[in-house]
Amino acid sequence: MTDELFAAVDCGTNSVRLLVCRRESGRLVELDRRLHLTRLGQGVDATGRFHADALTRTFTAMADFGAELDDLGVPLSNRRLVATSAARDAENSAEFFAGARARLGVEAEIISGDEEARLSFVGAVAALPDLAQPVLVMDIGGGSTELVLGSDGVPTRAISLDIGSVRLRERFLHSDPPTTAEVTAARAHVEALLDATGIDYPAVATWVGVGGTATSLSALAQGLPEYDRSLVHGSLVEQPELTALADRLLKLPVADVTMLPTMVPGRADVICAGALVCVAVGTRVHGPLLVSEADILDGIVAALATA
Repeated sequence: MTDELFAAVDCGTNSVRLLVCRRESGRLVELDRRLHLTRLGQGVDATGRFHADALTRTFTAMADFGAELDDLGVPLSNRRLVATSAARDAENSAEFFAGARARLGVEAEIISGDEEARLSFVGAVAALPDLAQPVLVMDIGGGSTELVLGSDGVPTRAISLDIGSVRLRERFLHSDPPTTAEVTAARAHVEALLDATGIDYPAVATWVGVGGTATSLSALAQGLPEYDRSLVHGSLVEQPELTALADRLLKLPVADVTMLPTMVPGRADVICAGALVCVAVGTRVHGPLLVSEADILDGIVAALATA
């Protein structure tokens, strides 16, 4: 039945992603999960506006999603489109709203960083049972990084920081590869923001990473010849591996990063910035990074299915 179909679209600074699920015998079964790297946040940090090319790329991705949802028969009432960091910052958001509505049939919701963090937490921990508590979920996006602490499936503290991979690359890491001075400045900026969060990092029992930065770093750390979600989900990346990988990525030209197995061009130029943020969080937490393929999309669909 079509009323048992649910769809979530997450429009972030670097990517637009879709998850479609069907409710079967009381559980949600994934039907489709897809991603387009559109770089909606191109230049937003500097100009405060969406670039015309970025809007075109994003609307093309949304048209693909909309056609899929119409073909499957997902009711408009069971669709939710959330937009995060870039859309929060852009002055010309009316054009974005109109384009999204025309292609997906629903209004885009610009959610707060706290709501983004909560949904990421719910999605991530539901897919990783039997975790030592408390849990810190980290989602390094293109425009922001969400950190949410919680226990027993309930988030208790959520922080959104303006240190996403695209924003950090555009603001600090201008050279290819970044210079030592640029890396030092970026790291100092990240460290200062993390110091001010008030999170008791040493008390964290399980550190979970969701989103493209964490999953990409896991695939690279494992040396996968091609991306495999089944091998990435639930994988552990030890702190020394993360540090070594971040140092390597920060020293490589983008052309060389693009050639790495599992790396896609739309992430190659910003993965070094995401890795820098990941290591900065990791130095505060005792233990490895546990990577989850489930994230904000899963949290949105779960909320739709229980509404």
